[in-house]
This record gives sequence, structure tokens and C-alpha cells, in this order.
Amino acid sequence: MSDNNPATDSTPEAAAGQKKEAQPGLNIRRIYLKDLSFETPMGVEAFGQNVQPKIDQDLSVQVNPVGEGLHEVVLLMTVTARVEQRVVFLVEVKQAGLFGTSGLAGPQLSHVINSQCPQILFPYARETIDAALTRGSFPALMLPPLNFDAIFAQAVQQANQQQATAEAAKPE
Repeated sequence: MSDNNPATDSTPEAAAGQKKEAQPGLNIRRIYLKDLSFETPMGVEAFGQNVQPKIDQDLSVQVNPVGEGLHEVVLLMTVTARVEQRVVFLVEVKQAGLFGTSGLAGPQLSHVINSQCPQILFPYARETIDAALTRGSFPALMLPPLNFDAIFAQAVQQANQQQATAEAAKPE
């Protein structure tokens, strides 16, 4: 006879309930393009350039809590091509996703939101950048994959160093 205690109940349904509650998880609710900007400040002069432009890439991640266990994560990527000091083209993409989380807290939640979610969004942003460039008559860049785990680890290390420096500089 079962005492209806999930901790001692050995029925498959009870075991499934325990696993469902105990398992941390991430699910994708929606992926969408939040913003896109494409500029060619040089105009038609850009097409006559015989010099390979220097490509700069900047990225950042914004996290907006939407509700309990629900986060909007926005991967902001800016790609700028320059010849000398003149901008040939500039593409800015805000690729966003709505992600649900369960069973995650603290550093584990922070890692998932700031590393795994941007990793999921990156291919969409890369494709959007290439599509905008080809429509502007420029070749696709085919940006290489990024290691968001390493980027996140570096950001955490920098934050810890800044905090340690600030604490050391405080007068006692």
C-alpha cells in the first residue's frame, strides 16, 4: 500500500514526477529579430574600393526578465567595415529569444542565460548580417562560430578583478 509520499512512492508516475521537478532545464519559447540597421555611408563610392576593408565586430548580451523563469535574451552584434578611417558599411543586429528556465538559480542560471542562450541566437544573427550585406551588394562575411562559454568566463573574471581592485582601493 502506498502512503502517497512522492519520496517513498515507487510507482513510475511518482518517479517521473520526481525527475521532472529535479531536472534543471532551458526551453526556447521564441526566437525573433528585434532590430536591424544597415548603413553604407560611402554610398556608391564603396563599390569602387580596391582595398580589403578592416572588419570590426562588437557584441554584447542584454537580459530582460519577463516573468518567473522567463527571460528575453538579446544578442547585439555590430559589424563595421572600414577603409582607412572611412566606414564602408555598418550592420547592427539585435537577435532576441524568449527562454524559459526551470530548476536553475545563481551562477548556473547566469551561465545558461549569458552563454547558452547567446550561443543559440548567434547563427540567426550571423545569417541576418550576411543577408543584409548581400542585399547591399557586399559579399557575405560568414562569421566564424564564437565560444560564448569562454567569453562569459572572461567577463566573470574581469568583473571579479574589478571588484577586488575596488575593494583594495577603499580607505579603511
